[in-house]
Amino acid sequence: MQTTTSNQDHDIDPDTMDFYRRVLETLNESGVPFLVGGAYAFNHYTGVNRQTRDLDLFICRRDYERISAAVLPAGFETELTFPHWLGKIRFRDTYIDLIFSSGNAIAEVDDAWFDHATDAEVMGIPTKFCPVEEMIWSKAFIMERERFDGADVIHLLLTRAGEMDWQRLLERFEPHWRILLSHFILFGFIYPAHRNLIPTWIMDNLLERLEHEVHTDPPEIDICQGTLLSREQYLTDIHQQGLKDGRVIPFGNMTPKDTKRWTDAIAGDHDPN
Repeated sequence: MQTTTSNQDHDIDPDTMDFYRRVLETLNESGVPFLVGGAYAFNHYTGVNRQTRDLDLFICRRDYERISAAVLPAGFETELTFPHWLGKIRFRDTYIDLIFSSGNAIAEVDDAWFDHATDAEVMGIPTKFCPVEEMIWSKAFIMERERFDGADVIHLLLTRAGEMDWQRLLERFEPHWRILLSHFILFGFIYPAHRNLIPTWIMDNLLERLEHEVHTDPPEIDICQGTLLSREQYLTDIHQQGLKDGRVIPFGNMTPKDTKRWTDAIAGDHDPN
């Protein structure tokens, strides 16, 4: 199944477009590695012409300060919005996201993202797109009431199955292999005529794990890992039922300070203003 690269530039006003281009050019000149993700990469890989509201750049956390120093002379400011996963480059009322992990702190950007990146051109500027495997990895956990990225995962599987590094994808999901299996099962439901695009060996691997787990006693620690899927919908399990938070060390990669800051931001995100 072939895809086409869509052009979204007409969806962005000229001032914002100029800001995006200047940042991309500045970062290219600086030599600090970055990847373009979000709608630009998704549209390229799937051929879906989704309108974009912003520009998502993926970076290693260690490079955030270098990027801040690089864009400052160009008149742009940066902020570390959420220290566990997200920063921003700002110019007036416009911003670019600098993403170095996921909101649940699972899908951390590391060197492998760049090793497997795809050469691309965005707004006429040479750059690289995030790898498909890492896009699936980061999107697979997003299951909020107001946002569910499962359809993105399914479309990436449909259009890029033939070139997927399935072993690397499987390794990315360790130890959260049930999430990957759930998306594979949905894929077969949504596209029954294409379910064979998912290799038999990886389905067998995951189903064997499931069968083994079903016949094994559950863990003694009463933990809720729903917080890895939604920062809001499972808070009652943590705060009222007393379950352990699957995001927090030693179970996850976040500190209690990270989770509080991430939770406190929910009210602002729901603010209609």
